[in-house]
Amino acid sequence: MPHRNLLAVVAWMSGALLAFSATAVAVRALAPAFSVFEMLAIRNLAGVAILLALAGIKSGLRPGLKPRRFLLHLARNVLHFAGTDGWTFGLTLLPLATVFALEFTAPAWVALLAIPLLQEQMTWGRFVAVVLGFAGVLVILRPGVETLQPASILMLGVAFSFALVAIMTKRLTRTESTFSILFFMNLLQLPMNLAGVGRAFWLSIEPAHVLPLAGLCAGGLLSHYCLTNAYRRGDATMVVPLDFMRIPLIAFVGWQLYGEPLDPYVFLGSACIVIGLLYNLNREAKSS
Repeated sequence: MPHRNLLAVVAWMSGALLAFSATAVAVRALAPAFSVFEMLAIRNLAGVAILLALAGIKSGLRPGLKPRRFLLHLARNVLHFAGTDGWTFGLTLLPLATVFALEFTAPAWVALLAIPLLQEQMTWGRFVAVVLGFAGVLVILRPGVETLQPASILMLGVAFSFALVAIMTKRLTRTESTFSILFFMNLLQLPMNLAGVGRAFWLSIEPAHVLPLAGLCAGGLLSHYCLTNAYRRGDATMVVPLDFMRIPLIAFVGWQLYGEPLDPYVFLGSACIVIGLLYNLNREAKSS
């Protein structure tokens, strides 16, 4: 990977980490007043409106309104819809750090699937990053009887669906623009989420909801914009291990905002994750 691409991947993933964390905080704030389907419908509607406005202003974006691979867009978004709704529901049931830790069993699946489906190479550095990242998740989560609850099983299913979405996103970046991927993500998932809405939820919006709704809409759009650009600049097996950094970041957010306990295992597991990432980034930089 060229050195400039390596720096770009790190920069885009840093933006994605912050945006995903902002989205999680917004979901927590809105959960007492809105259902999962309502929150995601609002996010999709805002995404479609913003992207159409941008296409109206900038003519160079308009070709992205006509996808080259519609069936792949559709398959990706059905899976992403199921995963995102499961993830959002999990945020209302489990501590933030637990949700993110369970979600990050996905990189192991991505690493395995990317080799046959994307013809990517599993370098030693990437292998170490995935193994240490997964080990860090296990240290943080400390699987036991208390972990085997329905919400945790749900999050493991979410992780597998997100792994498949990551593979499909990487394939789409070969022929589709970032704008097109984001536009059809919101356009296709909007009716899916509206189908689960059973009331005029917009009448429940109060002044106190404005800031969390802005965070939900902006965070939802920016997180996928940054993540898609990271996939465009680097292999999936390079991008996904960087996403492990969401766990210590969200654990800190949960501690600061919600008083969720920050136990020593979070630091120990995070250390495993960081060591693996630094080792891989060092090897990638030397080989560029």
